[in-house]
Amino acid sequence: MGKILRRTFLIGTGLVAGGLAVGYYAASRPRPNPLEAELGAGEETFNPYVKVGADGKITVIAPRAEMGQGVHTTLAALVAEELGVPLETVSVEQGPTSPAYYNLAVLEQGGPYSELSNSLFAETMRKATRAFGPLAGMQITGSSTSTRDAYEKMRHAGAVARILLLTAAQERLATPAARLQFDGPEIVAPSGRRVSIASIAAEAAALPVPDEIALKDPADWTVLGKTQQRVDLLGKVTGAAEFGIDVDLPDMLYGTVVMNPKLGGGIETASTSFAEAVPGVVKIVRLETQTGSGFGIIAENTWAAFQAAEAIEVEWGDAPYPSDTESIMRVFRDTIDGPWKGSAWRDDGDVDFAFGDAPPDSIFEADYEVPFLAHATMEPMNATAQFEDGKLTVWAPTQAPTLIQTILASAIGIDSDAVTIHSTYLGGGFGRRSEPDFVLYAAELAKQAGGRPVKVTWTREEDMTHDVYRPAAAARLRVRMDVNGMPDAVDMRIATPSILKSIGKRMFPSLPVFGPERLLTEGAFDQPYSIPNYRVAGIEIDMPIPVGFWRSVGYSYNGFFHECFMDEIAERAGRDPIDLRQQLMADYPLAVAVMEKLRDISNWDRPLRSGKAKGVAFTMSFGSWVGEVVQVAETQDGISVEKVWAVAEVGRALDPGIVRSQIESGIVFGLSAAIGQEITFSGGKVDQQNFYDFDAMRIDRCPKFEIEILENSQSLGGVGEIGTPPAAPALANAVRSLTGKRVRSLPLSREVEFA
Repeated sequence: MGKILRRTFLIGTGLVAGGLAVGYYAASRPRPNPLEAELGAGEETFNPYVKVGADGKITVIAPRAEMGQGVHTTLAALVAEELGVPLETVSVEQGPTSPAYYNLAVLEQGGPYSELSNSLFAETMRKATRAFGPLAGMQITGSSTSTRDAYEKMRHAGAVARILLLTAAQERLATPAARLQFDGPEIVAPSGRRVSIASIAAEAAALPVPDEIALKDPADWTVLGKTQQRVDLLGKVTGAAEFGIDVDLPDMLYGTVVMNPKLGGGIETASTSFAEAVPGVVKIVRLETQTGSGFGIIAENTWAAFQAAEAIEVEWGDAPYPSDTESIMRVFRDTIDGPWKGSAWRDDGDVDFAFGDAPPDSIFEADYEVPFLAHATMEPMNATAQFEDGKLTVWAPTQAPTLIQTILASAIGIDSDAVTIHSTYLGGGFGRRSEPDFVLYAAELAKQAGGRPVKVTWTREEDMTHDVYRPAAAARLRVRMDVNGMPDAVDMRIATPSILKSIGKRMFPSLPVFGPERLLTEGAFDQPYSIPNYRVAGIEIDMPIPVGFWRSVGYSYNGFFHECFMDEIAERAGRDPIDLRQQLMADYPLAVAVMEKLRDISNWDRPLRSGKAKGVAFTMSFGSWVGEVVQVAETQDGISVEKVWAVAEVGRALDPGIVRSQIESGIVFGLSAAIGQEITFSGGKVDQQNFYDFDAMRIDRCPKFEIEILENSQSLGGVGEIGTPPAAPALANAVRSLTGKRVRSLPLSREVEFA
């Protein structure tokens, strides 16, 4: 897998980076079923997603990480629907680490093209991705792709299990399979005769799988399309669910890390004598990896490890970037001011000509900025590792187990087959837990633990100051208005660091990363607006602050730039913001329908009393079309966010309750960042330490929500991240309407006060 990744793919770019030639057979043959090697006595499996226990109970294998988004529930529902059983009659297990659970959708989505594009290039790249995806074998949870990737696979798996079990049962019951039904751990005939699933499972598993398997028509669904009880709810409410930080093993040691707070810097001098003298400390380990320099502490308990970390005397080497926020952001501003043209991701018409002959009073220009942001997951970074007899076993809340498996094997110097990853529940992910650092440090400490398992837990301060941050970005936007007050030309220049190059240095430092990166401009170049002359260029900034995937990635900042500027265009044209958008979206009926429904449910045209205002924004992301209206009110304590209306076109809402929850969650995530979150630097170090200075919206400040789901698209869209991109611009546009102040940088609290 490592060779394939190095030569063909990098984290879903879909770009062929080398000249690897693969025969059709190698690309198309199925991966071995990983469940076969793990079956207990009396258990049978039909495919990587379904197994039957010795008691006849059916278990669905969910291959994606459950981090609160409800994915285990929806994936299990896909299987249960085709099996023809209620969701509550199956159990759900996290899938093992295996390339059989590759995520094709995450690769296909990451290609250098818009999801709206049907060009020859886009279609060729999609076909190439579909061919190479199974070879890459990347089992990863991210980019709102879990249900999109599983939609056909897991329904097919459920249908196969149904057909094989009913075929085996029809002989025992002397009844055609079409007339049989599941009833708990049994199959029953209309006559009342029954056969236990356990008694026929082995026979069923040995039957040949039919070449053609018809899946249910959605009109006949009884499980999908309805809000289901979350399969992980009981365990989480009772405390039985195992998160990474809950792992408890016999004879376990505990640890933590203290890494250079000047990110990317080394160690000048150090003394660990005081740390080694802390009662309970077993060993201090020097850490030098591709993800940072510092120390790991192994102790008999976590508190001793934390105390020892504070006792290490060290002079840290300097960071490879400017030492303070103002100097860092000056690089962004200078880049926008400079001659760099970057890579054009959309270049319709003739933008230079359109601006070249424009009267000065028809041109408007604005500069925007956003800061670095942390993930701030509720569960701090942690992992447990045991290295014994040349084999490494890891228990971790990870979003990317096969990638981590490859990275750990390389770091420890063993084969990938000697690394076992057990994925636990995640206490929040947002892209942070696709990174290798927290697992890599645990593995390095396990090497020094004499075969005992080591649970490594980061302090909140270590977590906050050693994140892989959402990159800062700056943009310069220009518009030329025509004589009718409509935009005739738009030119966007976006300057931001490369996420993929930053990730590449941490995951595969020997692999050169090159090629176009859509993350710089997604949310700007790929929006459903038709303007005669339209150019979006991404300019890559060399800023060696580690950056990574953050909920909605490039859409999180480009959505802010693009949609605030759309409101500025509407204001200059004297047009209603929804009217303007709908006119520019005329070629995209799905977008128009979203905005029409949003106007209706938000009572957009109804006047508000003094002291209240609304703002609107739209972003297409991850295959879904989303519009949001935010209502704000002036109070004695500042601006209050009262209510948010959202309309999302997702193609099919497989579980409407989860869809609504995820949209609300994404909105809160986006509003939190918009109102007050930022990562700043002083002396090369991150200033923010904990939730007290990098806080999310608390429940008493959260708005009311009204969510409308549309299902008109022929394509299934994602939901986990789609609420985030429109949230910040809708709020900024509402603030403009309320106060008359146009705030072009985040967080908004720099210029206005919130209650």
